[in-house]
Amino acid sequence: MAKVIEGLYYSESHEYVRVEGDFGFIGITDYAQHALGNVVYVDMPEMDDEVTAGEEFGAVESVKAASDLNAPVSGTVIEVNEALEDQPELLNQDAYENWIIKVELKDKAELDSLMDAKAYEEFCKE
Repeated sequence: MAKVIEGLYYSESHEYVRVEGDFGFIGITDYAQHALGNVVYVDMPEMDDEVTAGEEFGAVESVKAASDLNAPVSGTVIEVNEALEDQPELLNQDAYENWIIKVELKDKAELDSLMDAKAYEEFCKE
């Protein structure tokens, strides 16, 4: 079973958001990195880009497949995880430690439409 962490918010497209104050750290779940296999490239947005909940903001490419990244929440990109540019395989080592983008949250109410850890675990079993 893939690792699921309490206290994060999860989307049906296997992204998570970790909320700290008015900021959200967005990445792919452990389930997603297992499904992808060895990650070889991460396509990330630029600083100050706007991301919209449910819309694509980048992609993750592995030796097996490429997968679009969909924003679980809306916001402004204030940081990208530059370590992933040179070491995309960090997502395979620990998908939760190695977030992809940090956004300033536009509307915290959007979090209500995401799953908690228990609901996400059930979703992954289906």
